[in-house]
Amino acid sequence: MSLLHTIETGLRSLLGHRLRSVLTTLGILFGVAAVISVVGIGQASSDSVTARISSLGTNLLTITPGSTVSGGVFGGGGTANTLTMSDVAGLIDHQNAPDVAAVAPVSQGRESLVSTSSNWSTTVSGSTADWLVANSRDIGTGSFITASDVSSQAHVIVLGATTASNLGASVGDLITVKQIPFQVIGILASAGSQGFGNQDDLAVVPITTAQGELVGGVGSVQRILLSSTSQATLGSAYIEANQVLLQTHHITNATQADYSITSSTQVLSTAQAVTQTLTILLASVAAISLLVGGIGVMNIMLVSVTERTGEIGLRKALGATPGDLFRQFVIEAGVLTAVGGLLGVGTGLAAGYIVPRTANIAVTITPLPVLIAVAVAVAVGLIFGVYPALRAARLAPIEALRAQ
Repeated sequence: MSLLHTIETGLRSLLGHRLRSVLTTLGILFGVAAVISVVGIGQASSDSVTARISSLGTNLLTITPGSTVSGGVFGGGGTANTLTMSDVAGLIDHQNAPDVAAVAPVSQGRESLVSTSSNWSTTVSGSTADWLVANSRDIGTGSFITASDVSSQAHVIVLGATTASNLGASVGDLITVKQIPFQVIGILASAGSQGFGNQDDLAVVPITTAQGELVGGVGSVQRILLSSTSQATLGSAYIEANQVLLQTHHITNATQADYSITSSTQVLSTAQAVTQTLTILLASVAAISLLVGGIGVMNIMLVSVTERTGEIGLRKALGATPGDLFRQFVIEAGVLTAVGGLLGVGTGLAAGYIVPRTANIAVTITPLPVLIAVAVAVAVGLIFGVYPALRAARLAPIEALRAQ
């Protein structure tokens, strides 16, 4: 029997059981679509994290406090209050740290902002004028907080573009935070929404105001952002900052430091490793559905062999070789998985278009995961189709005809 005739016979058999064939392809379809969608979401999240960290520049250093230990329980990095405004003063002194261009202490909390027409909950960060430089941000309209605002504990606030839009606020308006009135003096230029985060949904007030009236912790800060004079001086800025903090914290042994300093490149590499691991994990879970789909193909093909025992015996009696029957059943299994894989690709691409527009979750679909998913689906189908094909090919003609 020619290969073309074998393919024709296999397709005719599949079309003869349309509902069963459709249900069999659904397992492969959903498996391929799940893999493509999950990898797409993981890729988009990785791109988002990379873009957000990269937007801060390659000359950013972040100082975080040490950890607390209460009752033998380790609180984790950043839980202690070991950073103070004295540390900030030491870092600002260019004699101590000549390669540090900007120093921005940060104390923040989640607060509800109320305007004359609306209210909105967002992160309120207390900082200084150097916050703009350290975060590589720009003012869209109005002005940013000044050193005078910090020293006078002024009730002024700068809003992100999204926050201002949701509050219906503009420069000069009054909004209240914890029933305290603040005047809007500026609105930040839009930095864009990326993945699950929105860099335009925030508010910035003078750090003295935040510490004294909003988030508490007068004199202490949650973290300190440093910007080196250039990417080339990042290493020396790191060393200078570390020496200043060792002195202000009266630490003689650097291994006992109650703070940590990380660079944006370190954060970027760590974040990329985490998102890549999560993507692989989720894709592996989604790929289990491909395995289930393959088992479904094998099950249906075994049922098909049982149902067509008489047909197999008759074809063998008329001269069909075991190879002809083997090829036919493998082709049937391959067609089922190929069709399911192609439909799965279409479903995955549709999900990549619909999900960002309905759930505000970014999805980035690249050709490689699509090709791998389809290849794996077809391979799984063919592998699970081999056993039923071998079983059909090994049936003795007399036994098969007797079974009919």
